[in-house]
Amino acid sequence: MDHQVVIIGGGPSGLLLSQFLNRSGISTIILERSSRDHVLSRIRAGVLEWGSVEMLREAGVSARLDAEGIPHDGTLITDGDREIHIDFKALTGKQVMVYGQTEVTQDLYQAQDAMGTTIVHGVEDVVIDDLDAAEARVSYTRDGARHTLTCAYVAGCDGFHGVSRKTIPEARRREFERVYPFGWLGILSRTPPVNDELIYANSEHGFALASMRNPNLVRYYVQVPLSDRPEDWSDDRFWTEFKRRIPADAAARLVTGPSIEKSIAPLRSFVSEPLRWGRMFLVGDAAHIVPPTGAKGLNLAVSDVHYLHEALVKALKQGDDSGIDDYSARALDRIWKAMRFSWQMTMMLHRFDDEDGFAAQMRRATLAHLASSEAAQRDLAENYVGLPF
Repeated sequence: MDHQVVIIGGGPSGLLLSQFLNRSGISTIILERSSRDHVLSRIRAGVLEWGSVEMLREAGVSARLDAEGIPHDGTLITDGDREIHIDFKALTGKQVMVYGQTEVTQDLYQAQDAMGTTIVHGVEDVVIDDLDAAEARVSYTRDGARHTLTCAYVAGCDGFHGVSRKTIPEARRREFERVYPFGWLGILSRTPPVNDELIYANSEHGFALASMRNPNLVRYYVQVPLSDRPEDWSDDRFWTEFKRRIPADAAARLVTGPSIEKSIAPLRSFVSEPLRWGRMFLVGDAAHIVPPTGAKGLNLAVSDVHYLHEALVKALKQGDDSGIDDYSARALDRIWKAMRFSWQMTMMLHRFDDEDGFAAQMRRATLAHLASSEAAQRDLAENYVGLPF
C-alpha cells in the first residue's frame, strides 16, 4: 500500500493525528483542499482545555504554546452588572490556556514539515472507496491530474462540508442537529483586553463575550440576528453595542480601536453517528459541531485524535483491533457530554426572539443559582476545563 493512513483535511485535527502517528512510526499523507495560507487565515477558537494542552505537549508541539499561551484560572459570567466568578483552579485544580487555533495549526505545520510529512494542497474531487476491502482506496484530482492512493485506514478530518461523512451511506447515518436563531458577530482588534479573564455576559440587550488572543489582541463578540451581515456593523456600532452588554465597571475601562477582522458565525449543535465506517473514521468537525459558547470545538477534535491515535497504534503496531472497534462509542460518549454543556451554556446566556416571560425567568433563575451554589460552579468548571479522555 502507499501509506498506512490517508488523512483527509489539513486543519488542526488532521495535522495533530498525523503528528502522533508519525511519532509512533506510522506513515501518513495529508490531503487538503485549501492552500496553507488559507488554512492559516481562518479565525477560530482560542481557549484550550488542560487535556488539550497536555496532548500538544505529548505531541512535541508545545514550545511556543508554553512560551506565549496565557493560563487562566477562571472566568467571569455576568448577568447585567452581577458578576459570577468561576474559579477553575480552586474548584478543579486545573486551568485553561488561551492560545489561538491558528497558532496551534501553525505549530503543527512546522512540526510536520520537520518530519517530512507529505501534505498535498489544492486537492479536489476526493472519492473514498473499498472501505470494506483489505485496503482502502482514496482518489483525488490535483492540477487536472487524477491520483489514487491505497492505505490501511482513512481518517476523515475534512470538516462539516467535507466528503468523509457523506461517504457513509445516508441510510446508515444518524444525524442530530439544533440550529440556533442567531449568530455571533466577532471582531479582532489590537487593543488590551477589558479583563484579565474571559467575560461571558448576559444582558437585556443580548449576549456578549470578551475574549483575547494575547495581551494586545482581543476577540470580542455580540449576539446578532442571522439576517445581519458584517458590513452592516461599523466599528462604532459594534463598540457601542458591546459596551452596553458588559458590566458597567468593565465598560468603563474598555479600550476601543479599529477592527482588523470582522465576521459572523452562525451557531449550531450537530452530531453524526457512527464515527467509523469500515476502514474510515470521522474526526473533529466532520462528525460534530458545537456552538462556541462552551469553547469545545477544537478541544473535542483533540479528544477524537486521542482515541483514534491509540486505536490505530494498537491495530497497526500490535495487531489489536479492539480500539478500532471501540473508537466510535468512546469518542461519542465524550462528544455528547460536551454537546450538553455547550447547549446548556448557550441557553443560559442568550436571549431568544420568540421566548416568553417564563424562559427569561428560567435564565435569570439559572444564573442566580450559579451565583449562590458552589456545586453548580464546580459542575461548570469541571466541564469547562475539560472532562477526562
